Amino acid sequence: MVGDGEQSYRTQREILKEHRPGLAVMAPPEAVAPKTIDEYLERVPPGFRTLLQRLRKTIRAAAPDAEEVISYRMPAFRQNGMLVYFAAFKDHCSLFGVSNQVRRKFSVELKPFQAGKGTFQFTPDKPLPADLVTKIVKMRVAENAVRRSK
Repeated sequence: MVGDGEQSYRTQREILKEHRPGLAVMAPPEAVAPKTIDEYLERVPPGFRTLLQRLRKTIRAAAPDAEEVISYRMPAFRQNGMLVYFAAFKDHCSLFGVSNQVRRKFSVELKPFQAGKGTFQFTPDKPLPADLVTKIVKMRVAENAVRRSK
């Protein structure tokens, strides 16, 4: 029993679960981080895996020169800087890293998916349209190229 002024020991994981229930379907943080997008996708449940494989293919087509990387334990694409990240969670998938300019330009199309600043949630029943992802990624490539040339 914890007396007055004392705190019981709680792991970071317990605290995170309490504040953010239902996060990440992937292996627990203590597990070895994936080194490739293929390794990441192997850990994702089948329904979300198919969705993320299509997203990956769309991003790759829109940015054929981009490098696939794992950053912050998530799949990402990098070309003259980071383009976009994506991840699977318990009840949705997310696309991250969308700039303010991209959000403004595609605000109407992105509104049904918006979950926060630069974060867009989608599911197999409500996927991000491939043409929208293509436009987002191409705009991010252009933004990074301009930033890199300065």
